[in-house]
Order: sequence, then C-alpha cells, then structure tokens
Amino acid sequence: MKFYKYHALGNDYIVIDPNESKTDLTIENIKLICNRHYGVGSDGILLGPEKSGDIFGLRIFNPDGSEAEKSGNGLRIFSRYLWDKGLVTKNEFTIRTPGGNVKSQVFNGGKLVKIEMGTVSFNSADIPVAGETGECIQKQLKVCKKVFTYNAATIGNPHCIIIMDNISPELIKKYGRFIELHPKFPNRTNVQFMKIIDKNCIQIEIWERGAGYTLSSGSSSTAAAAVAYKLNKCVNNINVRMQGGELAINFNRDFYATMTGPVTAVY
Repeated sequence: MKFYKYHALGNDYIVIDPNESKTDLTIENIKLICNRHYGVGSDGILLGPEKSGDIFGLRIFNPDGSEAEKSGNGLRIFSRYLWDKGLVTKNEFTIRTPGGNVKSQVFNGGKLVKIEMGTVSFNSADIPVAGETGECIQKQLKVCKKVFTYNAATIGNPHCIIIMDNISPELIKKYGRFIELHPKFPNRTNVQFMKIIDKNCIQIEIWERGAGYTLSSGSSSTAAAAVAYKLNKCVNNINVRMQGGELAINFNRDFYATMTGPVTAVY
C-alpha cells in the first residue's frame, strides 16, 4: 500500500490515493492502519482524489472506521497533498466532501492553507439535535450527573460547544465520550470545551467524534469560534488556541467561515 502522511497542528492523517493503491478500506482495515501500535498510526484516513471535472472528491475516515462528513485539518492536509503532487494548477480549487464543497488555496510553499469552510448553522434540525427546535444556543445538557450549558452547531458535521472558565485535557477526556454519545445527538457529535481569552481569541480542548481526544481540529475551531461570535463574546476575526497550535478563523455577517493554518509533511 502506498500512502502519504501529514499533520496539521499535531492532528495527523494518512492520504491514500485510490489511483495508486487499491486498498480495501473495511472498518477492520481502517482501525488497523490508524492504530499507533500495530499500524501506521493516525487520526484518520483521507481517501482521494476522485476527480470530476475541476473538482477533487475526498472521503474522510475516522480511526474507528466511521466516515466523517468534513474535517478542517483533513481538508488542509488534502490540499497540501494535491499541491505536492502537482495535481492542482490553479491558485484556487474545489474539494468535494460529504459535508459540502469547499474552496482551497495553498500558500508559502505548501506550508499554509486557506479553506473556505462554508456557512455555520445553529439550527437544531441541521445539526441534528433531538428534542430541540430552532437555534440550539445556551441549552441544558445533563451528563454524568453534571449539567452543562451547551451550544450546538454544524459546519457540515455536528459540534457541541461548552463555554467554561477553566478547561483542560483531563476535563474533556472525562466527559467527552459521554457527550459524543448522548441521545441528544443522533449522529454523535464532536465536543469542544471553550474558554474565552479576549475579543479576538479563544482556547479549546477537543474530543473528536470517532477519534477521541485530539490536539487540534479545523472544524472544531470553526464551530467554537462561530459560537463565540454568535454570543458576542468575540469579533469576527478569531484566533483559536489548541494544544497543537493556533488557527485563524474569519466570518462574514452570515457566518460564512474561512480558516487559515499550517500543514506539515511527515513522510
């Protein structure tokens, strides 16, 4: 099997091109490849491109074998892969995911990638969130005998964002799995504990659906920043701090999000 490995702020993915490797990506094979002791080790697999005209198709698999609709870090990595392989010839190009099409640009010799992530929705039906109607903002969620005030959003994949005064890896590791699997979220959910630093900066800890605790996430950064902007905690240009580093997120008035951040080739 031929593969390529990249990381985006410590969130690592394996790229497999179906035109180079006819790999049978069963759930068992995905789990084995992503396993850090018995396989290559990664936070997921990017399968593509499946080219249709000028659009590059991408499928994203989590380490548990499930398929993700969208991944901000995965999209930046896949953009860098397309650029490295010389498959893109235009300054701006389009990637198709199950969570919608995105536009991408590669800068600084491939080290920096800008992704137009699309429009963030807070609507319960879009996310989805069971038992709620309208926008899912500042709702109550009971987990392990503790009540959280949460906000839900989708950027093509579901997110649950909880604002706290103090956050830590230990805290989200304690509650993340239970929130991911909560009946409120029929498609499961990504989880972010968020601390507001100032009007231009937030900090988040991340529990990724199908992967667990992770050092960074592009879609999580976008969703958390959108909630901070929605609640007037931050302006529309937000730096998102994570254990793996920082991403820059920008919104227009309609919550159309653009994400800019680094990508590093591993091997």
